[in-house]
Parts: sequence; structure tokens; C-alpha cells
Amino acid sequence: MLSLLATQKEARSTRRTLLPIVLLAMLSMTGCASTATQEGDASPEQSAADPQDPWESFNRRVFTFNDVLDRYALKPVAQGYKAITPDPVQTGIGNFFSNLGEVRTALNSLLQGKPANAGLATSRFVINSTVGIGGLLDYATLMEINADKEDFGQTMAVWGWEDSRYLVLPLLGPRTLRDASGLPVDFAAHPITYMDDHQLRAGLTALDIVHLRTGLLDQESLISGDRYRFIRDAYLQRRQFEVNDGELGDDPFAMDDFDFDDTDFGDDDFAD
Repeated sequence: MLSLLATQKEARSTRRTLLPIVLLAMLSMTGCASTATQEGDASPEQSAADPQDPWESFNRRVFTFNDVLDRYALKPVAQGYKAITPDPVQTGIGNFFSNLGEVRTALNSLLQGKPANAGLATSRFVINSTVGIGGLLDYATLMEINADKEDFGQTMAVWGWEDSRYLVLPLLGPRTLRDASGLPVDFAAHPITYMDDHQLRAGLTALDIVHLRTGLLDQESLISGDRYRFIRDAYLQRRQFEVNDGELGDDPFAMDDFDFDDTDFGDDDFAD
């Protein structure tokens, strides 16, 4: 009996020791593929400076560091998670963490002066947390109650910090300087931050990261050319889309007052 207790105590101690190391490896979220691109691999066309990425040399080195951690730690874990976890369970886990994110969306919507979106996010959280069994089931979406996801980086963009430089953070992956500055507020607005059970909090955080990485496995085949720049451009475009709440600007061909004039066409335009 004493031997069994000692073994259990040693196991718990080992888990406490290894958990921070595992979390650090799992936090290497770059959305990257399994092969890193070195700075010297860029072609002359790729080496042209991008005004949104003035720190490209530094960012590439951090990207490579993150990619090594992803290749040997996070990606294998994500592949194993996908292989052994049934799809309904993965869906439930995704719903659970998405539901917790509604709190952050509601708070940032209020800070951005969007009370309607804050109300929708609050409604989603209440419905899914109760009828949806703690968020495992997404009844709010079935009821067509949807809210735009908001975070403090988007809030600062609404407040006037519209353009920001691209930055790759160790372990945390691609960001902009604006979004990185908003991370402390985003962490503070997440319910998991306030859990008293530190081991449970760390375990849920790790599960969330693994689940997010699993969702990127099928997307890696879309990456082509310079992986660093592909991921950078995709991230910046997605963030701009989120900041604009999905608005892409006016489409002149969709405007009611767009008229063609006879002088816009010649006879050749109608020839077969």
C-alpha cells in the first residue's frame, strides 16, 4: 500500500514537472507546416522588403524556432489526438472552448460600441452554457444566433490603431504588434484564467491548443512557395477581414447606380 502511494505521489510530481515543458511545446502555434523555411532560402523576388513586415529577419528566426517545436512536439500530438478522438467528441470540445470565447467577444463588443453584437454573444453563452450542457452543444447556432468574434486587438483597431507591423512571437506564433499588445487583456477576459485548480486550468489550456492545431492539419496542403510569407500574408488578410467585420469594401459591379454608357463598348465587343 505504501509502495502504491509512493508511486502515485511520484507520478503526480512528474506530471507537475513535465506539464510546463509540454505546454511550452504545445504553444508553438504558428499554423506552419512541418518543414521550416530558412531566411537564406528566399528568392531575390521574395527578399523585397514588405512595409508590413520590417522585422522579417528577426521574424524568420523566431518562425524557424517555433516550427521546430511544432514539428517534433505539437504536430505529432495533434495527429494522435485526431486519430483517437471521435469526430463528435472533437466537435464538442471545439464548441466548449468557442463558448468560453463568447465572454471575450461580449466584453470587446461593448468596448467597440457594438451593443447588438455584445447581446448576441451573451445570448450564445447563456444558451450554450445551459441548454448546451456547458457549451458542448451549440444550440445557439441552430437557433441562428450568431455573433462576430472580437478580441482586444480588434478593439484597439476600432479605437484608431488600424495599421500595425507583423510580429512572430516565440511559442505564440504570428501576431501584429497591436494584437500582441492586446494579449494580456485577452487572457484576462478568458474564463479559464480564473480557475482555482491550476492543473485543470493547464490541462484545459493544453487541450485547447492541441484542438486548434488539429484543425490546421488539413490546411497545410494549401501552403505553397515560401511558407513564412504564405502564413504571414494569410494571417494579415484574416486579421484585416476580422477587424472590418467581414466587410471587403464597395463592389462597383454590385452598386445600383453603376451604369454602362454606349461609348464603353465598340462594335468589336459584340462580334462572335
